[in-house]
Amino acid sequence: MVDFFGVVSDQTLRAGINPVNPLATVIKYSIQTQEHKEAMQVLSREGLTIGLEVSALYRLNPDSAARVYKTVAGGDYENIILIPQFRSISRAVTASFQASALYSTERERLGASIQEELGKTVSPRGVTIESTPIRNVALPSQLTEAIEQKQRADQESQRMEFILTKEKQEADRKRIEAKGIADFQTIVAAGISEQLLRWKGIEATEKLANSQNTKVIIVGSGKDGLPIILDTK
Repeated sequence: MVDFFGVVSDQTLRAGINPVNPLATVIKYSIQTQEHKEAMQVLSREGLTIGLEVSALYRLNPDSAARVYKTVAGGDYENIILIPQFRSISRAVTASFQASALYSTERERLGASIQEELGKTVSPRGVTIESTPIRNVALPSQLTEAIEQKQRADQESQRMEFILTKEKQEADRKRIEAKGIADFQTIVAAGISEQLLRWKGIEATEKLANSQNTKVIIVGSGKDGLPIILDTK
């Protein structure tokens, strides 16, 4: 923008070559994305002290540069508008979160909430907030240890549940297998009669009698009237 003896033009000069009154002063602002980092101690919903490291990626809206220069002392919008609001909002938003949730799942939501609230505050002043990524959350050591112990207990519980499920499946498989064997034996036993056994005994006797080995066969003297076969060797 152009400052001519204290009179600031409402029109912002664009990048490149611009005709300017040699007696005027050109005020330059960067419209590139910039980063501001903060490391602060904040309180959680439970009142626990948390170490929070968070960044703000921001840029100045070119159309608002003249208004920022006119309304902000020295045009230093970063230190007068952005940074104080960034710190205040980061503390206020974090106070609505439980510390244990920030250990894992809620970090992204915390960053998004800070970005939303900060954007609402500084956007009317010509500053655009692109993102507010959470770089680190340091919880109290006692809480961190308790969370890790709970996670280990949950993992062990899931492992035991898997083992029990597997053992139950194996027991069911063996039970089904045993029932199948029992059913087979019942069916086979029902089909075996005394007459069948006698007939099979006679068939076996005939085969042995016709073999090349020398034998003496006494018919009708064995148990149940089956032959007795004596080897003469």
